Amino acid sequence: QVHFVESGGGLVQPGGSLRLSCAGSGFSFSDAIMTWHRQAPGKAREWVATVAPGGATFYVDAVKGRFTGSRDNAKNTTYLQMNSLKPEDSAMYYCQEFGSTTWGQGTQVTVST
Repeated sequence: QVHFVESGGGLVQPGGSLRLSCAGSGFSFSDAIMTWHRQAPGKAREWVATVAPGGATFYVDAVKGRFTGSRDNAKNTTYLQMNSLKPEDSAMYYCQEFGSTTWGQGTQVTVST
């Protein structure tokens, strides 16, 4: 059974940083295209970043230059380093294997003074 467990969220001031982690299980993690998504209250869930099996990364324009995705296949874990955080980055963040219909519980990121 596929599982995703996100962690690392919290409350941070504008301009601050957070590092999210997502542990995946129940599938071949090293072969998986891993994606990050976020959902703010009252808004649709949106794609944020993709980390390909070989480490290539892709980002939505709103986070380019501020967020960095990575992965450790030995730990079945993908990461999202978030720098220069803005209030509009506040959302519940989720990871997912590309093509999966399963979602984890997410981790809350709040950027506020």
